[in-house]
Amino acid sequence: MFGEEASSSGTCSGSGGAAIQYDYGSNTSKHERSASHNKPPMFNGDPEMFSWWKTKMYSHIIGMDEELWDILEEGFGNLRLDEEGVALDRKARTTEQKKLYKKHHLIRGILVAALPHKEYLKMSDKSTAKAMFTSLCSNYEGNKKVREAKATMLVHQYELFRMKEDESIETMYSRFQTLVSGLQILKKSYVASDHVNKILRSLPAKWRPKVTAIEEAKDLNTLSVEDLISSLKCHEIGLNEHEPIKKPKSIALKSRGKSSKALKALESEEESVGTNGVSQNHLLSFDNNKVLKIINWIC
Repeated sequence: MFGEEASSSGTCSGSGGAAIQYDYGSNTSKHERSASHNKPPMFNGDPEMFSWWKTKMYSHIIGMDEELWDILEEGFGNLRLDEEGVALDRKARTTEQKKLYKKHHLIRGILVAALPHKEYLKMSDKSTAKAMFTSLCSNYEGNKKVREAKATMLVHQYELFRMKEDESIETMYSRFQTLVSGLQILKKSYVASDHVNKILRSLPAKWRPKVTAIEEAKDLNTLSVEDLISSLKCHEIGLNEHEPIKKPKSIALKSRGKSSKALKALESEEESVGTNGVSQNHLLSFDNNKVLKIINWIC
């Protein structure tokens, strides 16, 4: 009926008059999903986000083809290219070299698509994907010496890592993951058993009975970090339930002999004034003087 909402699927009649359903939006949606899946993660130019972007880029490229990441990091041999990345002797290459050259252009296109224009301009003179990626990493991670210094600092922080007394397991583990991620990016990663042992050693003294129980009941070489953290969180709930509630301390002020004497003297003065009969204004001024005398006697 006219005016009704149109459906995304249409109907046409076959030779036998049978209705044949056809989804007009199916091809478009598949194409859009494919384009969205193949779209590389974008780098926004924020130095603090570079490591995260690099990790996402690695997963994206490895998911497509491991050799693409190798070309990005190591190059592709002795192929000579011009400033636009075009092979100078393309026709003279072997079949294998042409395949490698094609993959190089694929990874170079992925890298260019992941960068804003202002970042691309900084490395537009680089002909290979490796040269572009090296320049990008050098700008945001520093050169080899800077990366080694960062790695040394993170290793030192890893060895000295400790859980704080007033810290929860969740907060401690979040700090630990951030530290481990930085080490992985700088290729200073540890195995899972190292993380398990490190977390157990970092716990405060009140956790010692739980640490001993885990060491006796579990094989630390096969225990995963996730299982360890889950076990510690369960134990943390029990600790919080049995921990006594700290009452706020009350502060008692010490009384001084002078204050009691001052009050007695002023009371006697007040009685004498009341018996003699004075004006109301004089009484008000007397009250003010009384307060000042009390303060002077106490201080």
